[in-house]
Amino acid sequence: MIQLLVFLPLLTALVAGLGGRIIGHVPSKIVTTGGLFVSAALAWVIFAQFWLDGAAGYEVPLLSWIQSGDLDVRWALKVDTLTAVMLVVVTSVSALVHLYSWGYMEEDPDQSRFFAYLSLFTFAMLMLVTADNLVQMFFGWEGVGLASYLLIGFWYKKPSANAAAIKAFVVNRVGDFGFSLGIFATFMVFGTVSIDAILAAVPGQAGASFSFLGMRMDVMTAICLLLFVGAMGKSAQLGLHTWLPDAMEGPTPVSALIHAATMVTAGVFMICRLSPMFEASVTAQTVVTYVGAATALFAASVALVQTDIKRVIAYSTCSQLGYMFFAAGSGAYGAAMFHLFTHAFFKALLFLGAGSVIHAMHHEQDMRFYGALRKHIPITFALMTVGTLALTGFYFTAGYYSKDAILEAAFANGSSASQFAFFVGAFVALLTSFYSWRLVFLTFYGAPRWAGSEHIQHAMHHDHHDTEGTTDSDEHAHGNPAATGTAGYHPHESPWSMLLPLFLLGAGALGAGYVWHHQFVGAEHGADFWRGSLAFRAELMEAMHHVPSWVVHAPAVAFFLGLGAAWYAYLKAPELPGRIAAAVPALYRFLTHKWYFDELYDAVFVRPAFAIGRFLWVRGDQRTIDRFGPDGAATLVAGGASLARRFQSGYVYSYALVMLIGLAAAAAWFMPFGTAGR
Repeated sequence: MIQLLVFLPLLTALVAGLGGRIIGHVPSKIVTTGGLFVSAALAWVIFAQFWLDGAAGYEVPLLSWIQSGDLDVRWALKVDTLTAVMLVVVTSVSALVHLYSWGYMEEDPDQSRFFAYLSLFTFAMLMLVTADNLVQMFFGWEGVGLASYLLIGFWYKKPSANAAAIKAFVVNRVGDFGFSLGIFATFMVFGTVSIDAILAAVPGQAGASFSFLGMRMDVMTAICLLLFVGAMGKSAQLGLHTWLPDAMEGPTPVSALIHAATMVTAGVFMICRLSPMFEASVTAQTVVTYVGAATALFAASVALVQTDIKRVIAYSTCSQLGYMFFAAGSGAYGAAMFHLFTHAFFKALLFLGAGSVIHAMHHEQDMRFYGALRKHIPITFALMTVGTLALTGFYFTAGYYSKDAILEAAFANGSSASQFAFFVGAFVALLTSFYSWRLVFLTFYGAPRWAGSEHIQHAMHHDHHDTEGTTDSDEHAHGNPAATGTAGYHPHESPWSMLLPLFLLGAGALGAGYVWHHQFVGAEHGADFWRGSLAFRAELMEAMHHVPSWVVHAPAVAFFLGLGAAWYAYLKAPELPGRIAAAVPALYRFLTHKWYFDELYDAVFVRPAFAIGRFLWVRGDQRTIDRFGPDGAATLVAGGASLARRFQSGYVYSYALVMLIGLAAAAAWFMPFGTAGR
């Protein structure tokens, strides 16, 4: 069963990718979508076996892969509780994204290729989460990197999409280099890449050190920090996060697939899978906690000023990943996986809901040109409100259970890093509520502002032309926004192929936390996500349920404060945000420029790299290699040929003169040798 689950997406990707032009778009979509729904059904069966029947973990060997000296890598599928959760998340969201794409990509001429890429991406992620050794995990790790490059740059004729795809690929290569070094170091220390063998041998390496540049360094700390660099790249943590917002250049279903449940969660999964290694290094756990907290704060602060609806949700994803990381750094692996699980539902719902809005608004993504859409797309409005409630942690939604568990675990941990993460997390919950409801109010409330958009003006022009037989004048197009938008253009609800996935995800956003919170963070089942000290696990689980009441109610207070502030700023006094931005222009620029990370990297890495490249190209290649190499040889040959042509006059006396000169030169050359011989 697990073999079919994993390899069926690969098979359907090959069918659609290689045979799409032969069988056509509709059969390609049927094959890929049907294959993902079969995989999702099998994933839920496996999930039920672990949660309901208490099944034990197992491995399914496939083949022997690499044998070289002490390195023995086999290809096998590892299935346990952690894998079961990831299988459900990956296949369920991917299946719904496939179905959603039927409507969203209906008019795209390359639909078959798009669906093939989606299925290929899913297969790579399934290989990652079922890996029983680090090399196999790295195969899936690189596979999702390749597929993300193809999907982000799917509209390859669009320069911004190509640039975003390259950026995602390059930034992830930085993280993957650290991850590969971590795998090399793990093999050197443990003599194996088998995950089970490594985790069993971790206690024997506790406290071991090695010498580096005259300093003693802890072995497990070095290995874990290298592995964490890989997690930072894949899960867009602060420093290697810059690719994530730019990935919005891909189609919206891609955003939902990459940002909600698959690629960006790979780093969280890897740390939870290798939790005993991180448990062996307090320093590594501390670094993970601080980086996660800093990422949550950074991304939430930047989301406050974004105007692109997809970028707001993208920065929200980055921020929520920060929560997962500082939960893992605090030792609450069950809480981290719980938030990963619930986040998949409500974040996919928000991304696909945003796609429904964009579809209704003729691909306009700027929220400043929305407004009053709740009356025109009420189903999308209702479902996006559900996703927003879950994201902001409203009572009894999925986010309420998982985010609260993270904050309580961070507070209960007691370390300085975890305490810092708790207070940052509580403040970020406030920011999350504000920017999330800001998105809702700008999009669905207020007066319609559609006429300010070039896309909508274009749509209005064609709609009016088609219905009235005349074209709109410039004065009409730039007239009263409310009147023009209402009279000239009416947003429309998305087709049911796009709405049905929203309903299913909405059910998960509402009920997933209530149904499964005992399995993830309960005292009995929390051990399923724990491979470290059982004593510490029991102590932390117990402490989580006895934190002070103000800790328990802090997320709710943050929710209502953020909601109230967003309501006042964008509905009651809509001029207030502009006044605040004008009052603190430096802070506003700092946030709109995303803490100047892109500018910093451009100055430190991009421009020097281009300068070095230009120097090697002009001075090295053109002026040195070409000048004295092929160009120099060609010049010498051309000069010699030009000189030789002068002697090819066609006159006999010219040839006789040359012959005489040659004979005289030869005689002059041999005369000294003849004299010396006597």
